Amino acid sequence: MSARNYYKLDNPAWYALTEKHQSFAIGTAEVKKYQRYVAPWLAYHSSNPNILTAIDPFAETGESCYVFDVLPALPPNYVHETTVHCLQMICEQKIDSSNITEPVKKIEDAAAGELEALINMVQPGYYSPGTKQMGEYYGIWQDGKLVAAAGERICLAEFTEVSGVVTHPGYTGRKYAQQLVTHVTNKNVEAGLIPYLHVAEDNVRAIRLYEYLGFSARRKIDVFKIKKLY
Repeated sequence: MSARNYYKLDNPAWYALTEKHQSFAIGTAEVKKYQRYVAPWLAYHSSNPNILTAIDPFAETGESCYVFDVLPALPPNYVHETTVHCLQMICEQKIDSSNITEPVKKIEDAAAGELEALINMVQPGYYSPGTKQMGEYYGIWQDGKLVAAAGERICLAEFTEVSGVVTHPGYTGRKYAQQLVTHVTNKNVEAGLIPYLHVAEDNVRAIRLYEYLGFSARRKIDVFKIKKLY
């Protein structure tokens, strides 16, 4: 690995909310979250086991959020919904772009609704109406509709998360995800940034694809989903 501040990837949402995504942050000096319309992520930087009580005034009733790595004690009006065991992977070099055989186009605001519908059909719960503001998203169109996408989500000063990697179920098997991940990765490497991503550790097929493209495992990291009940 190059001489980077890789420790920030142990708490990526926190450093995004205090660096590139400050304008989306609400909360306190020790616990922050994205505005609800932007993304369902919450992060903290504190040894206080009851730190989540401080975010309560900034969360809405019925709102669900995701927390990386370690889940502190929940206030009585919160519930732990799910845990996903993930693998965090990084890529420090450009990927051979000869695998890009389809036109890859930036998804403009006019197609934001189409992007949201596609991602939430394939990966429901991780994409909000304002998530597209967190970075740039790219897509492949077939038959006049968006059928595959990938983009940039939790962005730090030195690192960019490759996220929203989805393909419409009717268009799988055409290597669209491979092409889009290549495009987004190379764009960031050329800009001097390190792309990283998260994948469920039981998603062996996706992990093998990312390894084939040049990503390597950095660490295991859990993603906890919590919900404010009242």
